Amino acid sequence: MNPQNELNSLISLFPDEQPLFTATEHIPSVLTPEPYKTVLVHDQHMTVTMEAHYASTVDVRILDRKHERDAYSRKILLLKTGANKVVQFGIMRFNFRFVTNEVRDEILQGEIPLGRILIDHNVLRHIDIGALLKVTTGPPLAKYLQMEPGGITYGRLATIFCNKRPAVDLLEISAPLD
Repeated sequence: MNPQNELNSLISLFPDEQPLFTATEHIPSVLTPEPYKTVLVHDQHMTVTMEAHYASTVDVRILDRKHERDAYSRKILLLKTGANKVVQFGIMRFNFRFVTNEVRDEILQGEIPLGRILIDHNVLRHIDIGALLKVTTGPPLAKYLQMEPGGITYGRLATIFCNKRPAVDLLEISAPLD
């Protein structure tokens, strides 16, 4: 995967009037600072990782979505349950051919984070990290992550394989961490 091409492909699904980023840099895991390294450099669902980091369950808020046949994409925020604290921004592109209708329907309802749905339905899956990113926020992303434009945060591009098939492409950007 070419990280820049994949990043462009995902953000082009939901264009904003202003760019989400003013700069992005593909960085190796060894240069990812803590606590971002702990939150991003792993092969687990970000839902579970964010819940562990914040010692709280997380809720999903869908900002935008597209659905045509087996192709489903959405732009989301993960928030600490019971708070207006954003913990992650994300864009996903899902090929529903690799999951059951029950899993698809629950994802389409938009009430439960993707990782939790796949775990709860025991979908055979693994996650490959395609790239780690150092991100300088543009105005839209800064607003989503409740930070100042031009601030630095970190994220990742990843692919979730469901039943050994590349089913989900992800952009996951962490809110600023202490």
